Amino acid sequence: MLTERGVEGPPDLVVEVLSPATAARDRGVKLERYRLYGVPEYWVVDPDQRTIEVWKLARDAHGPVVHQGADIFRWTPSAGAATLEIALSELFGSPSAG
Repeated sequence: MLTERGVEGPPDLVVEVLSPATAARDRGVKLERYRLYGVPEYWVVDPDQRTIEVWKLARDAHGPVVHQGADIFRWTPSAGAATLEIALSELFGSPSAG
C-alpha cells in the first residue's frame, strides 16, 4: 500500500468513535462508503452504549457483531500476528451513576 506517491488502497481497519452528532452518518453513509471501497473491517465504538460494533464488510452484509459489558474483545489483524485484547470494562470504565 505504500508507494512513492503515498498510501494507496483501503486500510485493513477503520475505527469510528461515535458522538451524538455523527452516529447516523457513521452507521450509514460512512459504513457504505467503506464497504464500497474495500475496507474489510469497520469498528463503531459507542461510548454512550459502552459497545464496540464489529462490521466484517467483505463477508457480512447483514449487521455487526456487538461486544459489550464484561466482554474481552480480541482481534488478530492477520494470521500469525499478535492478538489485541481489550477488556471493555477497562476501556469504558464504570457506568456513571444517574
